[in-house]
Amino acid sequence: MVKQHDIVIIGAGAAGMMCAVEAARRGRSVLVIDHAKAPGEKIRISGGGRCNFTNIHCSPKNFLSDNPHFAKSALARYTPQDFIARLAVHGIAWHEKTLGQLFCDGSARQIVDMFVTDMREAGVDLRLSTVVEAVEKTDAGFAIRLADGAVVAQSLVIATGGKSIPKMGATGYAYRLAEEFGLNVTETRPGLVPLTLDPVRLSEWAPLAGLALPVRAKAGKGAFDEAMLFTHRGLSGPAILQASSYWREGTDVALDILPDLDLAASLRQAKKQNGRQALLTALADFLPRRFAEWVVADAAMPPKPLADLPDRALEALAARLRPLTVRPAGSEGYRTAEVTLGGVDTGGLDSRTLEAMTVPGLFFIGECVDVTGWLGGYNFQWAWASGHAAGQAA
Repeated sequence: MVKQHDIVIIGAGAAGMMCAVEAARRGRSVLVIDHAKAPGEKIRISGGGRCNFTNIHCSPKNFLSDNPHFAKSALARYTPQDFIARLAVHGIAWHEKTLGQLFCDGSARQIVDMFVTDMREAGVDLRLSTVVEAVEKTDAGFAIRLADGAVVAQSLVIATGGKSIPKMGATGYAYRLAEEFGLNVTETRPGLVPLTLDPVRLSEWAPLAGLALPVRAKAGKGAFDEAMLFTHRGLSGPAILQASSYWREGTDVALDILPDLDLAASLRQAKKQNGRQALLTALADFLPRRFAEWVVADAAMPPKPLADLPDRALEALAARLRPLTVRPAGSEGYRTAEVTLGGVDTGGLDSRTLEAMTVPGLFFIGECVDVTGWLGGYNFQWAWASGHAAGQAA
């Protein structure tokens, strides 16, 4: 016998579970299906195990999309304060880190458990380790064929995420299904991902591997003041992850090492105040010592005190760092990317409900949609907001 539900949601991640709870609380019969063994795996591993679940500064400007206006409706109707209130009901404590980022005081599992509890209490049927083999549109809605049978539903919500972190079970399922139903999918690529360097540049920067320092990283229209990390493969750290979403192959990333300091003027002042000190000593007042050592060596500066170095030499040295420009060879790809840029074209979705305009009853939510947030809790807020919007409509 074919089991019938009002709504079937494919994907038991952040967006899918939010949608399930909201729809079930409206009295809808909801089935959530996921091929994974456990729900909310990306929630569990995020934020170093503490889940950076939202950002208090969240606004549409913190998202990339071919249509920058699309996310406005859902984000306005479900805000960071709404999610904070949800945590309060469950007694989940949290704290703010830098730049408005909110984390659990305890384990990220608390948020997964919150949704599992809410789904159970609302009557949601959760089926894990279940593979969807095919989906068909019917006069009454949708027929979903599973490995162990079939179910039918009036509405179908796709919340399977993007391609990032395939070891967690990520696939391009949402994109394939969207195209099967005639929806467009914009170009997809890894986002919030470390960048790799060519062998020559890697060799030049080898002494810096493992070093972190604050920078302003610029790529395309994005510029971010955060920490950068030199790695054995290239560049990482929050500033680079942010810039990676704006970077395209064949273009440069500009690294302003001291964005708010006139290094040349500072070195000239140091020369006046204490001309007997070494250049390296003066640089180490402004830069991590290991980086200062690399700067002096890379510029082949003579081991002389500041008093013996002409101002033009100090200015030339400072100019080498303003900015430090690099052309990445590529990125580490979906293996380590936190998100997938691009996705189901928002031009085919209703911004209020996330329903496909040409396929009544079909919804796409979360990361699979062409809405990608910055690093720092924004992508979870999109998951909550889009899941809430579809949960109110499906």
